[in-house]
Amino acid sequence: MNVKLHTPTTLKAGSGNVFCQAVLFVSYCHLSVHHSHLWNPAIIDHNKKESAKKEMVKMVISDFDKTINILMKTDTAFREISRMQLEVADHPERFDSLRFILPITMSRIDIEYPETTEKIFTSSIETFSTIGNANFVNEVSSFYICRNHYKNDVMDHLKKELEEKEAIATLKGLLSVNFSEYVYENWAMLKSLKMIRDKCMQMMNVTEQDMQAFSKQQQIDEEIGSEDSDTLQRLYEEWLKAIDVIEQANAKLTD
Repeated sequence: MNVKLHTPTTLKAGSGNVFCQAVLFVSYCHLSVHHSHLWNPAIIDHNKKESAKKEMVKMVISDFDKTINILMKTDTAFREISRMQLEVADHPERFDSLRFILPITMSRIDIEYPETTEKIFTSSIETFSTIGNANFVNEVSSFYICRNHYKNDVMDHLKKELEEKEAIATLKGLLSVNFSEYVYENWAMLKSLKMIRDKCMQMMNVTEQDMQAFSKQQQIDEEIGSEDSDTLQRLYEEWLKAIDVIEQANAKLTD
């Protein structure tokens, strides 16, 4: 888009005092430069790329936050189970009352991460060109490697150990699992992932306010998506009912 700026009549020769003409001339030049800068295709393209990069970064950090929240809940559950384990170690007779609480607490350490963002980030070459920061890409890769290691090597081992030792069903099984070790490993992983997350935010100049706004918009989008899904289901059911009514009406006409 070309913006044409015509010389104001006040700047033409003989149109007023010299000082006013000088002020208006400076203002005119500034306005010309401003419009030229505003409609420069290269600048527009750069702004689009910067916007896309920041959205991608916020999407990744939001995924980090979901993982960290899961580990925080797991940390609370591990500490509670460890406390109960020490309690029945000192007072075995309390196991019968705690055995009903244990399954509920244990269910909170079943870690399942959403992997959509990870797959987008690790499988698309466009992602790397959009981000344009090799250090950030390396940190993100480290986050996902640590996360997958923790799930596959630590949590899956815990599940197997709980089943083999019948940790929930028997006192002996409960006392045979070293929950204090899992408390430590979960806390250490949580701390490491938080450090990577904070480093990535500083590296890409993303603030906590940015993330709050992004999370809020995500929540709104999810609610809208849920409403759309409910509407689609309702319309589908109404369609089936309509077909049934019409078929019944046609059957009566042919009788």
